[in-house]
Amino acid sequence: MNLLNLSWKNLTNKPLNMLLSLILFGLGVGLISLLLVLNDQLQEKFEKNLAGVDLVVGAKGSPLQLILSSMYHIDAPTGNIPIKAATPFLRDGHPIIETAIPLSLGDSHRGFRVVGTEPEILALYNAAVAEGQMWKKTLEVVAGAAVADELGLKIGDTFKSSHGFDQNEDLIHEDAESFKVVGILSPTGSVIDQLLLTRFSSPWAVHEHGHDDEEQEHGEEDHDHDDHDHEGHDHSDADHDHAPMPTSGDPYPDDLLAYQDKQITSILVKFKGHNIQALNMQRAINENTEMQAATPAIEINRLYALMGTGTKALRWLAIVIIIVSGLSIFISLYNSLKERRYELALMRVMGASRGRLLALIILEGLVLAVLGYLLGMVLSHGSMYLLADQMKATYQYDFSWASFLIEEAYLLGGALLIGLVAALIPALQVQGMDISDTLADG
Repeated sequence: MNLLNLSWKNLTNKPLNMLLSLILFGLGVGLISLLLVLNDQLQEKFEKNLAGVDLVVGAKGSPLQLILSSMYHIDAPTGNIPIKAATPFLRDGHPIIETAIPLSLGDSHRGFRVVGTEPEILALYNAAVAEGQMWKKTLEVVAGAAVADELGLKIGDTFKSSHGFDQNEDLIHEDAESFKVVGILSPTGSVIDQLLLTRFSSPWAVHEHGHDDEEQEHGEEDHDHDDHDHEGHDHSDADHDHAPMPTSGDPYPDDLLAYQDKQITSILVKFKGHNIQALNMQRAINENTEMQAATPAIEINRLYALMGTGTKALRWLAIVIIIVSGLSIFISLYNSLKERRYELALMRVMGASRGRLLALIILEGLVLAVLGYLLGMVLSHGSMYLLADQMKATYQYDFSWASFLIEEAYLLGGALLIGLVAALIPALQVQGMDISDTLADG
């Protein structure tokens, strides 16, 4: 019988002790692995979605909230800003700003956000239209690849948006005109895959529709009273000062800056260069305007710092669990050794060398470590599978449970080291065992 089979039989001789050691080891390894995988995928999502944006300008409030809502689309906006105030940053020819992309947020469709913006946003994420075309007028939509796949959207489909970001049928704008899908983007792996992009004026058309209906009802009432004077004469053909709005075509045909009385949510800004004027722009906006500017990289690092405390606590907890599991392996092997001394002495008499017995005990510790590591991987990536579905349902981000890191291979090395150390003392005791005394006491 080879050493591996003999080690396995020795371990399974006391299955409860073996199971306890495996569970403790698996929990420690699994927790560390889960933290590694989560941290890696979160950092990948955050860094990829920075998209080279240097500054985000929006309403006063939490700068982190401004970044999360405008760049990662996982929080509510801080409010709106008037186009009149934002015009200096949106106008062409700015000496510092290379690109300024406006965003209008506030509506969604079945959990996916509808974003009013400009076509230049595609360049930020290296996105391109795979099917159909780019929007040309208000209420036309280009769907991100993940949205189209999840909702089964096709060119020509229509839908009505909902107010806010919750999936609530009571918040659907039933009285507004429908959006029409005219294009679908190719997948990029970034946040743009999760968005429904439309012209900057589309949110205005949706939200102002109900207000226009009320004004029209009041106007019709006034018109009925004015059409008939006190003598009963009909003046319905009389000239009016204002011609009626056209019933077809784009209600907002001009560019964004033509609507100085309107509002947007935020602006994504890329600088031409990182000179002293660019570095001072954030402070100048925060101190001299009613708006707020936030730097994405700084706010995301601040988020990492906030998350870091909890992550470190969980990592130390996992390390403690692994150490306890190592002690459990040591105690299990030590107690097993005391009960098997006679058996090991017989093996020496039958020709087994001291090195072979040493290898047998060490192999038992390594087998426990490997099995505990494998159990930890199952627990880690199984948990990631469950978390991925929940996180996608909540934030519309894709997380992979099948992603394995090089750090997890290092974790295997650490597990083997703990198994080796836990088995070393019992193994050395076998080396110093007196065969005659052991057989006599047997």
